[in-house]
Formats: sequence, C-alpha cells, structure tokens
Amino acid sequence: LPKKARGPSDDEATLVRTTPGVQRAVALFRLDMRTEGTREWNWSMRNRDDRFLLAAAAYAQELGIYDRAINAADRTRSEHDYSLRYLAPYRERIEPNARSRDLDTAWVYGLMRQESRFVTAARSGVGAQGLMQIMPSTGQWIAGKLGMKGYNIGWLRDPDTNVMLGTTYMRMVLEGLDNHPVLASAAYNAGPGRARKWRDSKPLEGAIYAETIPFNETRDYVKKVMANSIVYAALLDGRAPSLKARLGTVLPGNGDASGLGSPAPGAGLENE
Repeated sequence: LPKKARGPSDDEATLVRTTPGVQRAVALFRLDMRTEGTREWNWSMRNRDDRFLLAAAAYAQELGIYDRAINAADRTRSEHDYSLRYLAPYRERIEPNARSRDLDTAWVYGLMRQESRFVTAARSGVGAQGLMQIMPSTGQWIAGKLGMKGYNIGWLRDPDTNVMLGTTYMRMVLEGLDNHPVLASAAYNAGPGRARKWRDSKPLEGAIYAETIPFNETRDYVKKVMANSIVYAALLDGRAPSLKARLGTVLPGNGDASGLGSPAPGAGLENE
C-alpha cells in the first residue's frame, strides 16, 4: 500500500468542521436527508487539496458517515490513507459472521464496500437493502433455508440480521460454485444461474472469466470486489496476496443449467 499520510492537524480538522457546506451536509445527514446531504458533501469536496480531503474523511469516519469518508479519501492525488479509503467498520458484527461461515473476512469487506459503502439504511433502485444489499425475496429464501420463522422485510434493515443473512448467502453460493470467490461474487450480483452459465467449456483464468461477463454492471462489480479484497487483506492481515492467485482458475461448466431458476437471485439484477 502507499505510504500512509500523516493525520490531520488541529487546524486542518477545524477548517473542515467550520466549512459551511460540510456543516450543512452533516445537518442534513442528522435529519436523515441522505440524498441532500450527499450532494452537499460532494459539492464541498470539489477542488479541495489532499489535506482537506483527508481531514474531511477522518471527520466523516468519526461521525459514522462511512460512505462520505470513503468518498473524500478516494479523491486524494498525492497523499493517501488507505485505512480511510477502505474502512472496516462494524467489525464486531462482520468478523464473527465471517468466521462462523468460514469466509475470508477481506472478501466479505470487499463485497460489502462495493454493495453499500457501509450505509446501514442503503436501498437500491430495485429494492435491495442494508449493508449487504439483500433483495427481499432473497432474504426470505435464506431465512427459509435457515428455518427462521416470521420473516418480514424489516429484518433487512437490522444490521445484525442483514449481515447474518448476507454472509449465509455468500457461503451458499460459494459452496455451489466450486468454492471460487470470483464465481460467487458474480452470483451475488447477478444470480448463481448466470454465474454458472458464463463459465467456458475449458478452464479459464479468473481474470479472463471476469472480463468476459456479458453484463457491464456485473463485470465491473466482480473486478472491484476482488480488487477490494486484496486491499482489505493487506490492511487486516498485514499482507498483500497476489491478485492473480486470488482470482485463480474457473473450472469449465458441465452443461448443468439447473441453477438458472434459483429462488435466490443475486442482489443487483433480480429484475433484469
């Protein structure tokens, strides 16, 4: 990772906190006016130098506005703090769920960063909700598989339940797709049937499989999730594994299309 920039000085922190646009954005977030707050924040970050952006990212992290912390840290040009670009909040929720399902925590964080930027109330245009952007029908299907009674859509708005259901689904699709994180990432976004269908008749490098995904959204999603997982591994474990090794080799399909009608569609493309 790039050398970590020094933390903001008191003067830099004060400048951010007293910037009118930042103050308006924070007030709007506190009123749960997220769309308006995001616009105000983004406008206030325009044409700012790295020191201002890093101080703003640290301030947003302090306030728990994690998506704007990532947004500000992502804008820096010369000085960087990857622990702000790749925040790892809610570890008390995420790590136990990842461990209990034998999932790579870096992969879980990489997927969650791409799904919601750690906004607990995130809701997509097609209805996916929460930290792990779970579709209501997918949540109901997972809950049924777990024997959970009385499912209702409100469960997805609870961060603990959302993470539990999301990591359970990650484990399910991983087991159904050769324990391959590239295939499972594609399945999480577009559904396991499509992830199976996109395999070739011969083994493919994971990078080639990702590049040949026919849906632009899913292709971009898989590449970003896997790249994110490398950065998180470096931050969480102190090591930077090989991206090529993590992408691995995708085994050929066997002509089985049984997953095409899966009742557990991926989070992002249920209606496509």
